[in-house]
Amino acid sequence: MEENQPLLFESFFNSISLPKLTYHWHVLLLSTLACNVTVGISRLLSSNLFPKTYNSLHGLKRLNWDIHFVSMVHCLIVVLFSIPIFWDEELIRDKVFGYDNYAGNVYSIACGYFLWDALVSLYHVREFGIGFVLHGACCFGVFLFAYRPFLNYYGAVFLMFEVSTPFLNIHWFMDKLGLTGTLPQLINGVCLLTSFFCARIIFGFYMSYHTFLSVSRVIDQVPTFLCIIYGTANIILNCLNLFWFIKMIESLLKRFDKPGEKKHYKQHHNSDIKSTTTLKSDGKTKKL
Repeated sequence: MEENQPLLFESFFNSISLPKLTYHWHVLLLSTLACNVTVGISRLLSSNLFPKTYNSLHGLKRLNWDIHFVSMVHCLIVVLFSIPIFWDEELIRDKVFGYDNYAGNVYSIACGYFLWDALVSLYHVREFGIGFVLHGACCFGVFLFAYRPFLNYYGAVFLMFEVSTPFLNIHWFMDKLGLTGTLPQLINGVCLLTSFFCARIIFGFYMSYHTFLSVSRVIDQVPTFLCIIYGTANIILNCLNLFWFIKMIESLLKRFDKPGEKKHYKQHHNSDIKSTTTLKSDGKTKKL
């Protein structure tokens, strides 16, 4: 019976055109489970490190804090783990259809996070809105196609967008901790804008162009639906990155306006539960 189980999984994943997921599905599920465990860690650490702020939060406000904590852990892991993929010889030789077990595990961690993100958002869809569900589900779906395999090399490129997410999360936590408009937030804001511009605008546009070139060389071997999905997603994401960058600048400037204006903005900002300016994250959308 046990000997037949690998064959059963292989047969199933082959039937849905994701053959390489045979070797990574367990990592994906463990990643999803780890996100739930990280929520527990967030509650333990936050209640001890920031007792006044964290313990005053209740319900969805506390959950939102925990979601940002999970996002922070996830983005740090996937960014660090994605770096070696750029020097993977197997993927460099075939950037479109190449496959590497290490890269597959990294993408499983990301998929597990996006799956958890979508499920949490679905459970709280009335409070958070359908947009958060779609965001998590779409990110999960796009990275899932890596197990055809497809674009394993360039998957690391788009995970590197998360370089700016730690600064975004720190920015959010500073607002909750009453550090809005302070020097530390200004320094973090500069780091946020710099990392976002370098990772998502300069590096993102540059690598999007190279992704297009790589796919165009073997376009006759790529299913039409994948061209449509990835092409559309890439164009939308690049446009949104430009839009978000402008909004981030506006949002940061408001925090360092005149005292009266800053106070009004802070009161308005702290009344929100979920973000309005969407950044991927962490895959998680966040508020600036």
